[in-house]
Amino acid sequence: MQKMLSGALGALLLVVLASAPVQAQTPWTPLKRGSDNMQVLGHVPLGPRLSVADLDIEQELNRPYAYVARMVYGDAGPKGLDIVSIAEPEKPKVLYRWRIENQDLHQRTGGMDVKHFKIGNRYYVVQSLQFGQGGPDTDLGAVVLDVTGLPDASTVREVARIREPETPGGFHNIFIYKHSNGGVYLFTTVGGPFANVYDLGRVVNGDVANARVARVPIPESSQGRGSGRGYHDFYVGYHPDTGEDRFYGGGTGGYYIYDITDLQNPQLRITLTGISGVSYGHTFTPSPDGRYVVAETEYQYAPLRIFDLQPALDGERQNINNPISAFTADWQHLVHNHEVRWPFVFVSGYLDGLQIFNLSDPNNPVTVGYYDTYIGSPNTDRYSQFNGAFGIDVRNADGLIVISDMSTGFWTFKMDGFQGWNGEDWGYPDISSAQKWDQGPARRPISQ
Repeated sequence: MQKMLSGALGALLLVVLASAPVQAQTPWTPLKRGSDNMQVLGHVPLGPRLSVADLDIEQELNRPYAYVARMVYGDAGPKGLDIVSIAEPEKPKVLYRWRIENQDLHQRTGGMDVKHFKIGNRYYVVQSLQFGQGGPDTDLGAVVLDVTGLPDASTVREVARIREPETPGGFHNIFIYKHSNGGVYLFTTVGGPFANVYDLGRVVNGDVANARVARVPIPESSQGRGSGRGYHDFYVGYHPDTGEDRFYGGGTGGYYIYDITDLQNPQLRITLTGISGVSYGHTFTPSPDGRYVVAETEYQYAPLRIFDLQPALDGERQNINNPISAFTADWQHLVHNHEVRWPFVFVSGYLDGLQIFNLSDPNNPVTVGYYDTYIGSPNTDRYSQFNGAFGIDVRNADGLIVISDMSTGFWTFKMDGFQGWNGEDWGYPDISSAQKWDQGPARRPISQ
């Protein structure tokens, strides 16, 4: 995990000037862990401290499954994947555990990011993996499991392993996208100046050797040149106003937006570089219409920055470097992964747990809900912020919220008044990280 310590003063000033305070919420105390509008439905511990990483949830109500990546930190934790049933959100339970063989021989993290997909009538999950020198599988980036037969755990089977000998070290983050060309593609971070793109149709049909079909480059910048630069995280989505499939990537130098409609010829559209306090971008997510973006960078005191891309979308300039606002839960901490269901942004805030804020007025983010899944001290082993809520996802059909906490396990929530999400209900395209496997992305602009 990239740990950026520069620019903290600029970030602090940005938080003070732009972040909105919690509105009309009961103050947090150890006995009052959340706001009155948050309902804790269920919770299941998953194992040792710091052994839980990211998660993903299926969107179809008749497939009530969540996938939780499992990692090792220090000497504790497994390396693999847990499949959790949320058929009863009040009683989540582990259905299946996949573990890499020879656990003790594999070095470093293990499982980090996880995503599911569907091709035809079959469902799959991709677990990203990272193994270091000194043990086996340093070139292994991901394992693909067929999970069509759930809840019968005996039907889960491994169908492929994706390796990258040219860039050993595995895949830190991944994203799966249903492209407007009809294909389903896996985007991965690697130890190089690009993101790899794999055709998952080829993977599940046994043609793993020819599955890598494209690469999205990361431009050189004042913060990194040559092969040392790279991406940390990304989002891929359809942009209705232009009819383009767009890649939103954070990494060396800031954030970059590409047109990847033609996967073999990515075209750089917009850059966000030269931002005070940002030399390395992390999670980077647009609004459904692609006008606003929520951008994370990873160091203590860093807020989520909100940018308005309209000047770039209008062709006035290509680079945007000034945020219009910011959000943080506690100025002493760091907010991490996030999911945008406009106007809401759902955040896994490390030491501050689940945080939800409203961007109806993008210049003035307002906290609308929270719950602390961790209630613990900062990490003393390594990076102080590296504990607590790690992954977050939202089921659009009914508004179920799930959190993976690095030390306390898996949680399910509902927020009062949030019964599900469809962008069109808010006058926006129905576009989010949740893919429409049978339909694909929208192919027409939606008037507002």
